Amino acid sequence: MCGIVGAVAERNVVEILLEGLKRLEYRGYDSAGVALLDSSNNLTRVRRTGKVQELADAVEANPVTGQTGIAHTRWATHGGVTEANAHPHFSSDRIAVVHNGIIENYQSLREAQKAAGYTFTSDTDTETIAHQVEMEMASADSLLSAVQTAVKKFEGAYGTVIMDREDPSRVVVARSGSPLVIGLGLGENFIASDQMALLPVTRRFIFLEEGDVAEITRRDVHIFDKDGNPVEREVVDSVVEHDAGDKGGYRHYMLKEIHEQPTVVRNTLQQRLGEHDLVEGIFGDGAEAILSKVKHIQIIACGTSYHAGMTARYWLEQYANVSCNVEIASEFRYRKSFVHPNSLLVTISQSGETADTLAALRLAKEQGYMSSLTICNVPGSSLVRESDMAFMTRAGAEIGVASTKAFTTQLTGFLMLTLALGKHNGMADSDHKAIVAGLYSLPSKLEETLALTGGIEELAEEFADKNHSLFLGRGDQYPIAMEGALKLKEISYIHAEAYASGELKHGPLALIDDEMPVIVVAPNNELLEKLKSNVEEVRARGGIMYVFADKEASFASDDTMRVINVPHCESSIAPIVYTLPLQLLSYYVAVIKGTDVDQPRNLAKSVTVE
Repeated sequence: MCGIVGAVAERNVVEILLEGLKRLEYRGYDSAGVALLDSSNNLTRVRRTGKVQELADAVEANPVTGQTGIAHTRWATHGGVTEANAHPHFSSDRIAVVHNGIIENYQSLREAQKAAGYTFTSDTDTETIAHQVEMEMASADSLLSAVQTAVKKFEGAYGTVIMDREDPSRVVVARSGSPLVIGLGLGENFIASDQMALLPVTRRFIFLEEGDVAEITRRDVHIFDKDGNPVEREVVDSVVEHDAGDKGGYRHYMLKEIHEQPTVVRNTLQQRLGEHDLVEGIFGDGAEAILSKVKHIQIIACGTSYHAGMTARYWLEQYANVSCNVEIASEFRYRKSFVHPNSLLVTISQSGETADTLAALRLAKEQGYMSSLTICNVPGSSLVRESDMAFMTRAGAEIGVASTKAFTTQLTGFLMLTLALGKHNGMADSDHKAIVAGLYSLPSKLEETLALTGGIEELAEEFADKNHSLFLGRGDQYPIAMEGALKLKEISYIHAEAYASGELKHGPLALIDDEMPVIVVAPNNELLEKLKSNVEEVRARGGIMYVFADKEASFASDDTMRVINVPHCESSIAPIVYTLPLQLLSYYVAVIKGTDVDQPRNLAKSVTVE
């Protein structure tokens, strides 16, 4: 959510800024803007609601130039979706600001600034940053010192970039809770909220740490910590690839990413899974010594990643004999919790910048966890840098807001973690062999499952006039049912709920009628007969069933039940395999509904505020 791009160069940077914004579109936004400073101290601004292309068209119609510039895509928090609320924001046509995050004490700042004579032209919290910096300029000797003083008065989260019309040679940036990365060029330098935005112009990056303030000119970058002390931050050469401009012949990024899953799972397993066991060191240097001592796992995540953690709990307790708790990050960080002896904290995030998950990691460090591990898709992200160990999922850039391949690679990583912990906690040899065999077969099983696409597309037509749906699963398929419900509501806007099927009699049966589709995931495992009883409970009450079932599970289609046969697989990998049909169902229902599949309303790809 929200994207920042900035540049200081000798050339006109407007195209760099616009291209950077386009590369951040996947994060979710509702307006966009750009501000430019030229060497004659001319400050210009263009803002538009809607897509970045609307902004690009406006710039093309009335060209603007500048060698120093900032740009932003906004996801509305304070104030509606209007051009006046779009970034960048100005103070007295001198200070220009873009900002990710939320200034929690903006109301008190706003009142003080009004009393000082400042006029507000927006409803945003961000405008208070611009006015506060200008207020501090009255007693500061530079933009840098004004920003360093101003940020001490902000409460909340911010990643912000500030320009001064009277000094077009530099920008000043500040980070607290919201990520910023500096891109290093030759005679020019850049800033962004995500390295993806800058890949066309540089591969050399500096990731700012919490509390950092930096001054950036064409030739120099000076970084100061939260106490104002000069610091050096590591320069990282990025190997990240980005294919945001290429749907690969698919209609939507989401469909492309669904079909990429066999390939990215192979990438996740490559050089990590040996013939009979895991390759040593896949969780980082020194990880084996840490994992050998783990007796409890605390998993923290949000959204889809939370569902991955819930699935992992079944594996960790069933196979690895390690107790496990799973908690939503936004709940964990605001309650008093108990830390078990020899506990490993595991965070999960596609972006590595999820605000609540990152805050939970920082809190857990204070609580005395033995160590921390993150399962993440973005090298160099905050979670990766701040965790003791990191497992990279290798899913590649995921552009669709509704997560698909990031989820299945997270699950793959968790199954490998289960193996790694199991060997220290008495995992049965038969389970070890079955999981290894399952992982080896997983990419091909996913390919077989994608062959169901045609039948699922046809089935999706029956959801065209539906407004509600129910997803059911048992055991480790219950979180998969939850993920299926989340996907359907995210992109088709159909209200969807998921239940452990054994809970039907405790309330959900009241919802059953012939207008409520009931989607069931039914692998051929030890809970199959229990699940069949639950299916009959629904049928007896006039429900219409859609069952994704193992072809050996003996389900048959009739007037009240549509059965899609899923390839038989090892029970350990079944949650991963059964994810794909639910993704495809959600996708094709959304296409029929005519929604914006890749950028569904009100949602953002990377949630970097509370």
